[in-house]
Amino acid sequence: MRELGVLLHPTALPGSPVCGGFGAAASRWLRSLAQHGVKVWQVLPLAPVDGTGSPYSSPSSFALNPCCLDAEELAEEGFIREADLTELPDAPGTDRVDLQLAEQRAERIGQALSASWSEQSSERHQAFARWCQLQAFWLEDHACFMELRRQHQGQPWWTWPSALANRQGRAFRRWKADNEAALLHHRLLQWHLDRQWQRIRSLARELNVRIFGDLPFYVARDSADVWSHRQLFSLTSEGELLVQSGVPPDYFSATGQLWGTPVFRWWRHRLSRFRWWRQRFRRQWQLADLLRLDHFRALSAYWAVPGGDDTAMNGAWKPSPGASLLRKLRRDAGGELPLVAEDLGVVTPDVEALRDRFLLPGMKILQFAFDGNPDNPYLPANIQGERWVVYTGTHDNPTTIGWWKTLDEPARQRVEQLLGCPVEAPGWQLLELGLASSAWLVVTPLQDLLHLDDSARFNTPGTVGGNWTWRLTVLDEQLEGALQGYGVRGEVWGRR
Repeated sequence: MRELGVLLHPTALPGSPVCGGFGAAASRWLRSLAQHGVKVWQVLPLAPVDGTGSPYSSPSSFALNPCCLDAEELAEEGFIREADLTELPDAPGTDRVDLQLAEQRAERIGQALSASWSEQSSERHQAFARWCQLQAFWLEDHACFMELRRQHQGQPWWTWPSALANRQGRAFRRWKADNEAALLHHRLLQWHLDRQWQRIRSLARELNVRIFGDLPFYVARDSADVWSHRQLFSLTSEGELLVQSGVPPDYFSATGQLWGTPVFRWWRHRLSRFRWWRQRFRRQWQLADLLRLDHFRALSAYWAVPGGDDTAMNGAWKPSPGASLLRKLRRDAGGELPLVAEDLGVVTPDVEALRDRFLLPGMKILQFAFDGNPDNPYLPANIQGERWVVYTGTHDNPTTIGWWKTLDEPARQRVEQLLGCPVEAPGWQLLELGLASSAWLVVTPLQDLLHLDDSARFNTPGTVGGNWTWRLTVLDEQLEGALQGYGVRGEVWGRR
C-alpha cells in the first residue's frame, strides 16, 4: 500500500525556546500526521551537530543532539527545578534556530540536571545505571570526548596533550577519576534525551506512524568514534589522514568532491565481524523504525583520495565488503533489513545489484526528472515496481517553489504536459505525481506542503552559513491549513 511521509527535522519544530526538540511540539506534530493519514515521519540524523549546525558531520555516531532536550518536561518530572527554567537562554517565536544560543541552553540544562541529581530517588539512579550499562559500547567514550573537547576550547583531539589524545593508560584513568562529575553531566544529558525520544517513539507506534531515520556513511575525523576506535579508520597515529573520502570528478565538478573524512580500514572491520558497524546500526534501530543509509554506493566501492590532497582528482575506486556487512546486519535485524539505500547520482550496475540483492528500496527525486531525456530514471513513468521511495525534493534540494522559479520555459512545459494542467502549486503537484507512481513510499519536505520558497530551504550543499536553521513558527495553523486545504485524508488525495 502506498504511504505518504513528511520530512521535518525535530530542530525545526515550533513551540519551544531557541530550538525545536523532543517535547510537546513533537507529540503535537505526530498527532497531526496521524490525524491526516500520514504514515511516516522522516528526520535527519538525530546526532549532535558540527560547528555549522550540520548533523552529517557529528562528533558522535551514537549520541543524540543535546539542543533537542526539552527543559519543560524535565521540570514537570522534577529532574530540574522550576527556578532553573527562568535562568535558561530564551528566544521564542523566531523562524530561525540560533545555533550558539541553542548550545548554551543545552549546557545550562545539563548543569541543572547534574546539580539536582543527588536529590533524585534511588529508582531513578538505578534506571540511569541500567541504561548506562546498556549503552556502554559508546557512552563512556562519548562523555570523555565531549568533556575533553570542552576543556580544550573545542580544539580537535589530535591537538590535545598526547596522553589524552592517545588515551594512555594511567594518565587517562587519572583524568577520568578527576573529572567524574563533569562526565556525569554528559551521561545525564544523553539519558534524558534518550528517555524523551523513546517517549516520542512510543507515541508514534500508538498512532501507527513510523519514524524514518538517517545515517551518514562516513564519520567525522574529529569525533568520539574516530578518537576511541582509531584503528578502524585510515589515520596515522598522530591523527593525520592517510586516505580520505570523496567522489570523483563529474559533470558538476571538474575536481570532484573532497569530504575530508577518513575512509574505513575495512580489513579491520572484517576481523571484528563488523562489530563497530553493527553496534552503530543497533543504536540507530533503537531510535527509528526505518533508516536511510547515505552514500550507499560506498558499500560496493568507495573513492579513496590520498590524505594530503586538496581535490578528489587523484582518487581511485576501492572495493568495500558491503555484502558481508549487510548479511550480518540482516541477521541482526532478524530478517528483512529496515534500510533505504541512498543511491542518487552516478550509480553503477554493481551498486544496483547490491541494493537489489538485499531487497532494499532506492530513492527517486522528482525535481531531477525534467531534463527532456525520455529515459531519465526519475520520471514517474520510468519508476518501475514498488521498491522505491520517491521525493519531491530532499533537505539538500531547493524547495519545490524555489526549484520551479529556476526552471526554463521548456522544462516548465514538460512538467505541465506530464500533469495535464497548468502548474499553480508546484510542491503539491509534484507530490501528486509521486503518489501516482508505483513507489511504496512518497516523501515530501514540509516546506513543499506549506508552499514555501527558498527562504525556507534547509540546506544548500557547498555553502557555509544559514543552513540547518529554518524552523516553523506556529505548527497548528500552518500544518492544519496546508493539509486540510488540500483535502488530505489517508489514501484519498486531491485538491478541494
